[in-house]
Amino acid sequence: MKNDIRTLDLNLLKALDALLDEGSVTRAAQRLSLTQPAVSGMLIRLRDYFDDPLFVRTSHGMVPTMRANELSTPVKQILTDIAILLKPKKFDPVTVELTYTIVATDYALKAVVVPLMAELKQRAPYIKIAVRPVDNERMYQQLSRGEVDLALITPQTTPEDLHGRALYEEDYVCVARRHHPLAASSEMTLEQFCKQEHILVSSEGNFTGVTDEALAKLSLTRRVGMSVNSFQVIPDILQVTDMIAVVPRRMVLTNNDLIILPLPLKVPGFTKSMAWHERTHRDPSHQWIRALCAEVSQHPAS
Repeated sequence: MKNDIRTLDLNLLKALDALLDEGSVTRAAQRLSLTQPAVSGMLIRLRDYFDDPLFVRTSHGMVPTMRANELSTPVKQILTDIAILLKPKKFDPVTVELTYTIVATDYALKAVVVPLMAELKQRAPYIKIAVRPVDNERMYQQLSRGEVDLALITPQTTPEDLHGRALYEEDYVCVARRHHPLAASSEMTLEQFCKQEHILVSSEGNFTGVTDEALAKLSLTRRVGMSVNSFQVIPDILQVTDMIAVVPRRMVLTNNDLIILPLPLKVPGFTKSMAWHERTHRDPSHQWIRALCAEVSQHPAS
């Protein structure tokens, strides 16, 4: 009898989940370590059980029907709940062995992941952390498929339908090398600030950013001499030039070779947050790591 839970093979749900994610019988078979005919047979059974084609072939490939799209979220939730059900209830961070994957910008890598690792190696020595770059276009898919466990991003870049938690509020500071000509100044005027040569971070190679937006409101501009795609290189460049930079405060708290110059205008800061998928929301090990991430973020190194 159709639509009877007693006749539903849970392996069919795994196949449906893979087909929805992959959009291809061949790729779904590879993901499930099954043959293509086996997955095709499972699709036939799924169509019979749900009394719906589920997928139709078009010039663009295999496209899910409305019924298949409706099933996507509950099927993932069922598989997640079953996975949790089959895991041991007890979680001991001292002995657990697992790999946890985080996507982070180079800023979040320094500001969040570094302090996280300092505590993690003390409390959970057998947990391995894999860090991958942020890919905004694929982030939701990576989290929903379990390729990524946690994203260190901002509320503005968090995809819908993800769980999220703010970690801290960040502000911007102006920095330069310790023996910069302005190092002895107790204050820096807006005119001095704009005349200095600046370096900024832009993944697209732009020469404007949030500081320039703040200056534009005052009908002012600054002199930007270099654009780089990573915060990590900025201290090295400042050491060998008289350039200055406006950067998030946590990027320079532990750098004794740089000094913080008084910033003569208000540059809006941002919220650093973390996001994760429903599939890992209730997992004890994931909950523990997220809690530790929030804990270490409250006390930046100084």
